[in-house]
Amino acid sequence: MLRQFQAVGASGSDARAEGPATAYHEFYRDDFQPREHYVPLWEHIQRAGQRGLALKAREAHLALHNEGVTFTLYSDQEPGIERVWPFDILPRLVTAGEWAPIEAGLKQRIRALDRFIHDVYHEQCILKDGVVPPELIYRGRDLCRDILDVDPPGGVYIHISGVDLIRDESGRYLVLEDNLRTPSGVSYMIENRLIERRILPEFFQRYRVRPVEHYPERLLQRLRRLSPRGAEDAVVVVLTPGIFNSAYFEHSFLAREMGVELAEGRDLVCRNDRVYLKTTLGLRQVDVIYRRLDDDYLDPLVFRPDSLLGVPGIIRAWRAGHVALVNAPGTGIADDKAVYAYVPDIIRYYLGEEPILPSVPTYQMTDPQDRDYVLDNLERMVIKAVSESGGHEMLMGPTSTAGQRDDFTRRIQADPRRYIAQPVIQLSRHICYLDGELESRHLDLRPFVLHGGDEIEVIPGGLTRVALTKGSLVVNSSQGGGSKDTWVLAD
Repeated sequence: MLRQFQAVGASGSDARAEGPATAYHEFYRDDFQPREHYVPLWEHIQRAGQRGLALKAREAHLALHNEGVTFTLYSDQEPGIERVWPFDILPRLVTAGEWAPIEAGLKQRIRALDRFIHDVYHEQCILKDGVVPPELIYRGRDLCRDILDVDPPGGVYIHISGVDLIRDESGRYLVLEDNLRTPSGVSYMIENRLIERRILPEFFQRYRVRPVEHYPERLLQRLRRLSPRGAEDAVVVVLTPGIFNSAYFEHSFLAREMGVELAEGRDLVCRNDRVYLKTTLGLRQVDVIYRRLDDDYLDPLVFRPDSLLGVPGIIRAWRAGHVALVNAPGTGIADDKAVYAYVPDIIRYYLGEEPILPSVPTYQMTDPQDRDYVLDNLERMVIKAVSESGGHEMLMGPTSTAGQRDDFTRRIQADPRRYIAQPVIQLSRHICYLDGELESRHLDLRPFVLHGGDEIEVIPGGLTRVALTKGSLVVNSSQGGGSKDTWVLAD
């Protein structure tokens, strides 16, 4: 088996041969030799051989199982199946030179989007100047009219974000999506690192890897600073929809790591425009709520009246300035996939700068010319619902059937504002250890960003999601994808 591993690097006989030859390979150069920063890792893989890697992979799976690191897998056959987090033991490496523009580009993007949200809910200058079409905002389902002219505590809307990045055929990083409402995955980023350090400490001997484990501490510091009563005595809670939510593991993980209460809506009550946590000693005032449920379910007095997950009166308390909500209500308007196409213009408008990170070309279905072109070329497009996530309500053109394309044609014609289209981009690939073999799979990267007002911090790493199915471009964990530990190397 060791000879087989060596042959992978020498002849390129692995899954690199799958799919279009234009996909960028992060591990191998064009001559199928490992890239310079991967040479020490490749040497270790060769020394470990099949037996060593198999033992490490089994050890990682058992550690994740014993610690209850799970997620929920959705499929047509078995919806809502909980399984152990799928983790590939071979890390992804990002050099300091590659990371610097990523970090700068993410800071630029979040700063501009936060100003955009404030503007939309206040003066609306960007709409009056015609940079973003007003009808795009007013017809979007994520515009929250109940928070117009409200200033959130600290003046920040996007406190926490997870921005999805991909690499195109040339290896260039592109922004694929902005996740600004309740971005998930950071707990798995941390667990990946903890497991990697535990089972493969020798991997770290040849590299200087920047840490990600400090994220809960950094998050708690920022949450405390938002407290209307001051950081010293701030009472922080994580608001979860409950144990049946697919991201419940992450909710409980972050609450535990920060040392704060994990609460459901029924654990909180509003009195005199303040929010209180029910305890055995009586009511305790809450200053900051890191909410992990969407706007629709947050307050039945403002949004969906049938919601049993939220807290009646919480928006009124937030408007009065007595509690901070993270992220602020209404942030969904900025990660609406139809607005995504205008982010480069948003950056230029508010910051007077050119975007550091380019975006994927996007077709608006509300534009008749764009719509006609896309409908004539569905087999070459990715169709996405503007307010969905996790790979739901998406058409992957190259692998779709004629019936699926006909179905999406009818959906688009019935409600053009609900969909956007993007050309299929061959995501970059990386080797993975799967069932005793080294196989190449497509992947993306979700770095996490903390916005504290004056300071924006990009955690040096992120969640690398892997399409475990051979040839697939769908990396979402809820659709069967896996993950890797992401190493950002120090200078």
